[in-house]
Amino acid sequence: MSYKVLVVEDDRPTRLLFEACLGSNGYEVRTAGDGQSALTLLARENFDVILLDVVLEDTDGFTLCETIRQSSQVPIIIVTAKNESENIVKGLGLGADDYIIKPFNTQELLARIAAVLRRSIFREEMSSKPVLQVGDVVMDFSGHRVIVKEQEVRLTPTEFKLLARLMANAGTVLSHSELLTAVWGAEYANDTHYLRVCIGRIRQKLNLAEDEPGYIRTVPTVGYMVVV
Repeated sequence: MSYKVLVVEDDRPTRLLFEACLGSNGYEVRTAGDGQSALTLLARENFDVILLDVVLEDTDGFTLCETIRQSSQVPIIIVTAKNESENIVKGLGLGADDYIIKPFNTQELLARIAAVLRRSIFREEMSSKPVLQVGDVVMDFSGHRVIVKEQEVRLTPTEFKLLARLMANAGTVLSHSELLTAVWGAEYANDTHYLRVCIGRIRQKLNLAEDEPGYIRTVPTVGYMVVV
């Protein structure tokens, strides 16, 4: 199967580098030099993952990420410069699934794309599973939907997989490393900032009180659990 990648990057040499690297590894690549061109492509084509640079000609990657998330849960990897660590947390907080730092090497790029694709494919694999419910939180795997108090909540593939893992083990504390390995992959086992930011986004979207079933409770220094 050939996956389709949208590269949103204003620097032409970097765009060509992404295109050559991904194309030679079996990916179908489309490129856009600015935000509007990216939105035009997204309106007429389906993509499996987006590589989104922070700095663009007509907007910034954060604004574009927010715009995309209003209508799509396609995996997004933020591309940022080496000394801009604040961009990483901000991008993850806005719904990006991962990040890569320029300059990057081919193996790291391919590994991060493969990781977000694994999390996205998880939703398709779960399509034959039954509905999972804790309190007023319902996960409908066949429809890839999350319903909270009869209102649909949009989750990214990463958020969906993390919530599914927690709800399937409701009432049990899952450690940081266990969740990171299960959702992101073994290579992310120590990257707790991914988990912290993603949990915060899910809590905000579910909008539950701390004592309500389905709320994700922090167990200090250990991990997280879903309240039952």
